[in-house]
Amino acid sequence: MTHTPAPYGTPDHPRVAVRGEAHLDVDPETAHITITVTTRGKDRRTTLEDLTRRNTDVLELARTYGQAVEKLETGALSITPELTARGRDEKIRAYHGRVHITAVLNDFTALGELTTRIADLDMTRINGPWWALRPDSPAHGEARRQAVREAVQRAREYAEALGTHLTALLELADLGAENTAPIPPMPTAPGSLRARAAYGGAEPETPPALDLEPQRQTVHAQVNARFTMAPPKL
Repeated sequence: MTHTPAPYGTPDHPRVAVRGEAHLDVDPETAHITITVTTRGKDRRTTLEDLTRRNTDVLELARTYGQAVEKLETGALSITPELTARGRDEKIRAYHGRVHITAVLNDFTALGELTTRIADLDMTRINGPWWALRPDSPAHGEARRQAVREAVQRAREYAEALGTHLTALLELADLGAENTAPIPPMPTAPGSLRARAAYGGAEPETPPALDLEPQRQTVHAQVNARFTMAPPKL
């Protein structure tokens, strides 16, 4: 009859518990930018039409970059009346329109050019970029494998220090698998580029593309591992 070692360890089956960690610095795979298109006018309908036109200009410009733009989404849209500061009657002074657009790019050369061209549009603001890895990036798997290899190596070193060797793996778990940590929020935008107003005259030339240096991403992996080892001679 085969004897199963106790999970907590015994003199005949001592247990060793270790943690394996890995930290990889890798190049990002995507970049996120947010675009805010605004407009202001005396008439609600005119304000909405201007906002629609400017929103269409941004979307059409982004679509010209083809597959370099992985995702293009329109978020919240609002038309807000601005009331006069004085007087008892609720008189509307102007209407403010705003629409938010999110774009995800995988070509960072195209990103620099698109960012500059959007920032040059009238009444348009751009924030970002936020660099990221895809959820299924191979970097995550490589980090996990390195963390497991480190856990095994640590356990072997402890066993060798006692003049013995590992005999069995009792448990291997992601750190926090039982108590999942909350997902950190997206960091605040590092800055924004606001488009300059257009005042007529000759059509301006296309501005030079920004030279954006991708921010390397750090991938973490941590595992807890428990092994049994042959009884050492102390």
